[in-house]
Amino acid sequence: MARLRLGGFCIAFLFLVAVVAEATPAEKPKKVKCQDKQYPLCYHKDLYCPDSCARTYCDKPGAVCQDPRFIGGDGITFYFHGKKDRDFCLVSDSNLHINAHFIGKRNANMGRDFTWVQSLGILFDNHHLYIGAQKTATWDDATDRLALTFDGEPIYLHESQGVEWQSTTSPTVTITRSHATNNVVIEVEDNFRIKAEVVPITQKDSMIHKYGITEEDCFAHLDLSFKFYSLSGDVSGVLGQTYASNYVSRVKMGVQMPVMGGEKEFSTSGLFAADCPVARFIGKTNSASDSLEFDDMSCVSGISGRGVTGVVCKR
Repeated sequence: MARLRLGGFCIAFLFLVAVVAEATPAEKPKKVKCQDKQYPLCYHKDLYCPDSCARTYCDKPGAVCQDPRFIGGDGITFYFHGKKDRDFCLVSDSNLHINAHFIGKRNANMGRDFTWVQSLGILFDNHHLYIGAQKTATWDDATDRLALTFDGEPIYLHESQGVEWQSTTSPTVTITRSHATNNVVIEVEDNFRIKAEVVPITQKDSMIHKYGITEEDCFAHLDLSFKFYSLSGDVSGVLGQTYASNYVSRVKMGVQMPVMGGEKEFSTSGLFAADCPVARFIGKTNSASDSLEFDDMSCVSGISGRGVTGVVCKR
């Protein structure tokens, strides 16, 4: 009886996939590997996920997804649009500073940019970590578009689910592929954990939201989920402020798209610069010169290559 129920589950799942695929033939469903041992008939098999399989982490506190839609530590959803080709401080605390680089397209009718988070520059202790989505014209889930560096050195991860990289430094930095491509979990011991996925703007998304995406660039970007282990009550940043001890939500409640202002307040001069007006970062440095080490570092990625190929971090 148990095997019949399990078989029925798989058949029902695949039937749902077939229905979705027929309804939206222009978009290729995402392939995922079943990791639940309670379903032996499906376990460790590749299955196609229908559109209804939403990224649930985008609907929980600590999420930064889509264009960009934030869910604060207080559980309140808001949007922060910023500006395309600019860097903004998402989190700033005494030993953690996270900046985001925004990409986007100008919307003449709305008077603002459509924006997405293309990359993160993360400072902690005397280290810096980069994660970014590489520019690509045509999207393919099987092609990895993640770029990663730690202290300026590229990180190469074999394209297989569960592959793990660890730093030799303290605190330990661990990066694990949660899928074979385009998905990682980054964890810094006793500091933070980030789930990151590279996703494109699909033709369907562009049509619904009138993004105006062309075949030249699918605006690959990051969908993110943050978990923090040791923030102080004085933390700031677009997202960080919502974890502060005295925070009261600044967004207008009851509207369809509550927007967080403060573009000048959170703007920073570079991806690894801790110079936004609300900066709190001190870090743990070995010398006075170390504290200035990352200020003028920038990372860029080209349209060609896989993994971190085409990514350069330099001062």
